[in-house]
Amino acid sequence: MNVIRVLPEQVASQIAAGEVIDRPASIVKELIENSVDARARRITVRIAEGGKRLIKVSDNGVGMSRDDLLLSVERHATSKLREADELSRVKSLGFRGEALPSMAAVSKMQITSLPPDQVVGYRLTVSGGKPPEIAETGTPPGTIVEVKDLFFNMPARRKFLRTSRSELGHIIEVMGRAAMPFPEIHFSLVEGTRSILTLPASTAPLERLAALMGREVGQAMTEGEECHDGIRIQLYAAPPEFSRNRGDRLYVYVNGRNIRDRLVTRAIMEGYGQRLMKGKYPQIVLFLEMDPSQVDVNVHPTKQEVRFRETHKVFHTIVSAINSRLTPASPSPWRTDPLAPESPPESPFLPFAEIAEPGSPPYGKAEGMGTVTQGPLRPGERTLLNQGTEIIGQLGSTYILCQVQDGLLMVDQHAAHERIVYEHLRSSLKHSQIQIQTLLLPPELELTSKEKQIALDQKERLDALGIDLAHFGGNTFILRSVPAMLENISWSAFVSELLAQLTDGPSDDMAVLDKGITVMACHGAVRAGQRMSLEEMHRLMDELNETELPTNCPHGRPVFRHFSYLELEKMFKRVI
Repeated sequence: MNVIRVLPEQVASQIAAGEVIDRPASIVKELIENSVDARARRITVRIAEGGKRLIKVSDNGVGMSRDDLLLSVERHATSKLREADELSRVKSLGFRGEALPSMAAVSKMQITSLPPDQVVGYRLTVSGGKPPEIAETGTPPGTIVEVKDLFFNMPARRKFLRTSRSELGHIIEVMGRAAMPFPEIHFSLVEGTRSILTLPASTAPLERLAALMGREVGQAMTEGEECHDGIRIQLYAAPPEFSRNRGDRLYVYVNGRNIRDRLVTRAIMEGYGQRLMKGKYPQIVLFLEMDPSQVDVNVHPTKQEVRFRETHKVFHTIVSAINSRLTPASPSPWRTDPLAPESPPESPFLPFAEIAEPGSPPYGKAEGMGTVTQGPLRPGERTLLNQGTEIIGQLGSTYILCQVQDGLLMVDQHAAHERIVYEHLRSSLKHSQIQIQTLLLPPELELTSKEKQIALDQKERLDALGIDLAHFGGNTFILRSVPAMLENISWSAFVSELLAQLTDGPSDDMAVLDKGITVMACHGAVRAGQRMSLEEMHRLMDELNETELPTNCPHGRPVFRHFSYLELEKMFKRVI
C-alpha cells in the first residue's frame, strides 16, 4: 500500500498560506503592495477587531477586468512576470502570485474592481479556498478587497492571534513602513468610526517621515545622498541622542521594497560607530537604489528577505554614506566653524595666566587616573576657550562646566579623557608605536580556567596591545609590562575585563584589537570624582578638541550636554 499521496488542493493552499499570511498585518502589507503596483494614489484601510474580523483595503488604481479577477485567486497567477529570467529584473513589489490565493484559502474574501475605462464592475466572492463566484456590480474605479473572519476554517491558527490592540499595533507598523517610500500616495487607516492614521499625499519626503517618526525627530534628521559604483543611497539619519533600545526605527528600502537584512543593519551600526552606546539603535530611513539584477528578492514568500550579489560593496557604501553625513552634523560645540576643512584647525583658545607650577603633569595622579604622553605645558601653550567662552568650574568632581555664548556646556571628564586616550592608543596601535612601561614589581594574577585559556590563545593580540602577560603555572600569570598610559589601576579587574573582550579570530583582526584598546582607554582615563585644577581642565578640553569624534566616548556615551539660555530660562519659569 502506498504511503505517499498528493494532498488535496484545498489543504495544499492552506499550508502555503501559512508562509505568506500569519496575522492580519500580513494581509494589510500584501494588499497595500498590490495597490501601489496598481498605481493607486489613494489607499484606505478599514479594520474591525484588529483585523481579525474585517480588513478592507480600497484604492483608486487601475482595477481588474472580469477575467483578471477570476485569475487573481489562482495560485501563481500574476501580471508582474512572464518568464523565469524576468525574476532578475523585477521592479514591482509583488510578483509571486501567492498573496490573494493564500488569503482566499483562510478567510471569507470579496474583491470588487472596475478599470477606469469600463462602465460595469465585477465582484468576486470566495470562501475557504472553494471555487469563486463572480457577478456584475456598480463600484467606483479601482479595487476593493474585503477579508473577513481570518482563519475561520483553521481554529488552531486563529488561537495564535493576539489581542485586537496588539494586532492593531502590528498593522500600524506595517502601514508606516509601506507608506514611507511613497509620500505621493495618500494613506489612511480607520478602525470602526475612529481614524487611526492619516498620511496626506505630499511632495516633501520629510513631511511623511515626520508624520511617522515624530516631528522632533524629523526636524533633527540629517539628509544625505551618495552614489557609488551603481548604488544610489538616500538617507535621513537622526542624531545619536535620539537612539532607542530597539531597532524598530530602522527603515530600510531596496528599490522601494521594505526589507529586514542583517548585513544592512550591521552596516548602519558600523556607520554610527561609537556615536551609539552598546545596545542602542539609531533612528534612520535608508533608501537604496540599484540594478534589480544585483539583488535577489525571491528568497522568501514575504519578500522582506533579500540577497545582494556584491555584499561588500553594499556594506561599505552604506557605512560611508552614514559616516559622512554624521561627521559634520555633530561638530564640537566650541569650534567656531563646524564646516571647516579637515586640515588641523588653528587653536581656538587664548592664553591665560599661569596657574600650576611649571613641569606639573597635565592631569593629577590620584587613584585610577592616567596621564597623557605629551610633556608639561609651557606658559605659551596654556589656553582658554575663545569668543566669550570660559571654563567656570567643576561640578561634583565629575563634570566640567563651561559658559558658552548661548548657554551652558557640561562635559563628562571621564568620557572626554576616555575618548582622548582611546584615539591616542588607536593611533599608536596603527603605527605599532604603543609606548610600554615595564612594571618594577610585576603583580601575580590568578585567572579563572576560562580566562587562562583566552590568555594563552590570545598571546599575539595581547603583545600587540603592549601587554606582557606571562604564564607562571596553573591559573597564575605575571603581568610584566603594560602601555605607559595605564597607571594606578586595578590590574586584576583590568586584565579580567580585557580578556573578556578578546575572541578567536585572525591576529590582524582590528575589530577585536579595538575592543582591547576600548577597555584600556576606560581604565586609563581620569575617573569621575577626581578633582582637577583649572589648568588640567583646559588641557583636557584642548586635547578633546583635536580628537576625531569629540561627541562620544568609545562606548558611545555622550561626552557633553549643551543647555541653551532659553532652556535654562524655561526651567526657572522666566519665559513661557
